[in-house]
Amino acid sequence: MKIFLAGLALFGAAAIAGVAQPHFARSAASPSADAKTISVTGNGTIETVPDRATFSFTVTTQADTAKAALAKNGTAADAVAAALQGAKLQTSEVMLQPQMNDDGTAVLGYTASTTVTAESELAKAGPLVDAAVDAGATGVSGPSWSRSDYNALYRQALQNAVADARAKAQALADSAGLTLGAVMSATEGGGVQPLPYASAAADGVAKLLPGTQTVAASVTVTFAALDR
Repeated sequence: MKIFLAGLALFGAAAIAGVAQPHFARSAASPSADAKTISVTGNGTIETVPDRATFSFTVTTQADTAKAALAKNGTAADAVAAALQGAKLQTSEVMLQPQMNDDGTAVLGYTASTTVTAESELAKAGPLVDAAVDAGATGVSGPSWSRSDYNALYRQALQNAVADARAKAQALADSAGLTLGAVMSATEGGGVQPLPYASAAADGVAKLLPGTQTVAASVTVTFAALDR
């Protein structure tokens, strides 16, 4: 009985090995390591005008004690936030610092500050700046620009980058007497390249000139190169 079972085991192993053999034969059909390839980097851009602006507003207050400085500052920051209705708000920084005398031996009081970041549609950004200042903001920084449809624009730029990569690879293949084959691999990269902007005041309302932005994408593509 033991000899019979051993024979069955050997037969089963041989059957499994026989089933596995076609799999290894197929893997051998993969491109060889010395296959010809062409690797290029393509670039694509989309020019656009920003439609959103982000500003940072700072409120600074002073008081004799740290607790009083923070309380006073919180009230002032709430007033500025209330004036920024319709914007996406985020508290980006809260600071508290002692104010020392000239020789640094005594605390004269405390200064507290809160910075609120507000993002809004471009058309509303100018009035929001004025509203924040009127509500007590003591510092304004920005704007930084963005597009609400950035993802769609980036995909367009990425398509342009792939087309640019194919055109470059085709030129290389032609010059080398090769036929451009299928894409073997592709790696993306990219980002936004904002161009300079200008801002000014007109009729008491902050006037914003967003200029243009370049949504840029890059892709490195490797193509198979075939002999003609």
